[in-house]
Amino acid sequence: MPGFRHVSEEELVALHRIRVVKATFAGPDGDTFERDIIRDLGYVAAVPVLDDGHTVVLVRQYRGPVDQELLEIPAGLRDAPGEALEATVHRELAEEIGRKAERLELLAHVHQAAGISDEQGWIYLATGLSEVPDSRQGPEEEAMSIETVDLADVPAMIADGRLTDAKTIVGLLLARDRILEDGATGSR
Repeated sequence: MPGFRHVSEEELVALHRIRVVKATFAGPDGDTFERDIIRDLGYVAAVPVLDDGHTVVLVRQYRGPVDQELLEIPAGLRDAPGEALEATVHRELAEEIGRKAERLELLAHVHQAAGISDEQGWIYLATGLSEVPDSRQGPEEEAMSIETVDLADVPAMIADGRLTDAKTIVGLLLARDRILEDGATGSR
């Protein structure tokens, strides 16, 4: 018996950063069904760890869709299809926190909301940080603040609701585990 397959799609709306389509799929039984899908270029994010090995640099910025300020790892949208992921990470670190990373290590590739969107994210560990001029873009970035957090505090911050952004939670927990693992094996 065959699996699912994408049959066709019709573009409903094309905006600056996203497209909304109505897609038709065939199920294993051959019956077709439709889904509304948001098509997106994706994003990159980074967990910037200071040289002490346990302090991370986060940003607190306003997020219009949820109408509140969120504490997040630095992140940004890819500007064009095929844009190099590491180039995007370097750009976002400089723009948002005024830092350059000597080393980037991919921690995870995630699908943010696979039930409604094809958006993908790539989350990196950024180490060997040095200061560079920041270049904040847009009103949210211009008004955001930079905060530091100890990785040991992350589980409590998730539990009490101070951290709610999915990419941030995934990135911080993976970075924490990687750093603890590296500390136990003596690497890095």
